[in-house]
Amino acid sequence: MKLKNLRWWVITLICIATVINYIDRTAFGVMWPEMGKDLGMDEADYAVMLNVFMITYALGKFLSGKLYDKIGTRLGFVFSITLWSAAAILHAFARGLLSLSIVRAMLGLGEAGNWPGAVKSNGEWHPIKERAIAQGIFNAGASLGSVIAPALIAFLYAHFGWRTTFIILGLVGFIWILPWLVINKAKPEKHPWITDEEKRMILSDQIAPSTEKNEEKGSSLAKILSYRESWGVLVSRFFIEPIWWLFVGWMPLYLNSKFGFSIEEIGSTIWISYLGGMAGSILGGWVCGKLMEKHSVDYSRKISILIGGILIFLGLMGIIFFVKGNNPMTFIYIVAVVLFGFQFAIGNIQTLSSDLLKGPSVGTLAGLAGTIAAVSVIIMNWLIPKITTVSYTPAFIIIAVLAPLAVLSIYILIRKIKPVELDSIQ
Repeated sequence: MKLKNLRWWVITLICIATVINYIDRTAFGVMWPEMGKDLGMDEADYAVMLNVFMITYALGKFLSGKLYDKIGTRLGFVFSITLWSAAAILHAFARGLLSLSIVRAMLGLGEAGNWPGAVKSNGEWHPIKERAIAQGIFNAGASLGSVIAPALIAFLYAHFGWRTTFIILGLVGFIWILPWLVINKAKPEKHPWITDEEKRMILSDQIAPSTEKNEEKGSSLAKILSYRESWGVLVSRFFIEPIWWLFVGWMPLYLNSKFGFSIEEIGSTIWISYLGGMAGSILGGWVCGKLMEKHSVDYSRKISILIGGILIFLGLMGIIFFVKGNNPMTFIYIVAVVLFGFQFAIGNIQTLSSDLLKGPSVGTLAGLAGTIAAVSVIIMNWLIPKITTVSYTPAFIIIAVLAPLAVLSIYILIRKIKPVELDSIQ
């Protein structure tokens, strides 16, 4: 049997996994008021849970990147989604701070693998000119999950309660494993269902043909970090990541404190901003792919990242100077522009790992970049309560500065986006 466009089936499954990922992580915040009452926990305990998740999430990005390089993306995704789905189910059996901390830590470790795994799979299954749009489809899952989660979780909670809701959400992840194992049987060069035409197209545009030795061992972390191009990826992720997480983590609180929004009003409007992010995911990849039809990878990636950075900066300037206390929908729409710009850029930034490195090392760099990004978010989460006691304007100013720094780090540290020579035999 041959299946046309097999690579798009694979990235679609990864997109669905990302939707599940975001629904599972969102469930905790949406259902916390009732969970907290049932477990006898307060807001201080909730803050501890957020930090536990983020710290293990940061660690999990790097560890899972190394794991995916060793066991491959097929089994790597099975490990990650099994771990986070089991953690979601175990939320239902939590009895207090310790048990809930353990399952939140499991969730962070498991969910972290989704990102380096997607980058590595993208490098394996897509020619260079398609990688940005493939990454955009995957990233769209994060925004789509954010759009779907509040209404879905509220529905399940109303009918089944919070414990059973966690069990249902966890079971969905286990169901995903079945089509993943069936469709993603092997890499493109060995997959029995791939057409000869698609195989030639993918393998003719890889950084380097895989050899058995290369598959066994990737380059050491020290070797990868000896290249300034790797630092361009890491520094850009450090600067840009807090922009997304500021709105994901703090926008509901901002809407409540600034505009007096109720939970129902937040749920009925916040999805508009995430739709902007979803559109940016797709268009960022599409625009980069179109540019590559006439221009180099270097030019196309950098222009796409620059466009996204400009949109982020202009949107944040709009929030700082034009959002007043009586126009909350203006804020919602401008945030949609900011998240559009973020996703427009981030898909191309995440793809840089597979543009620069050979297959066995892609997951390591992508995982480390995810860890560095998570560290910057932890710093932001610590800083936000200290600088927003009067107004959120200082926070918006800080992330407005971060956007151009993220773009500049790529232009300065990655003089040309092309494969770097890595000795994979250490």
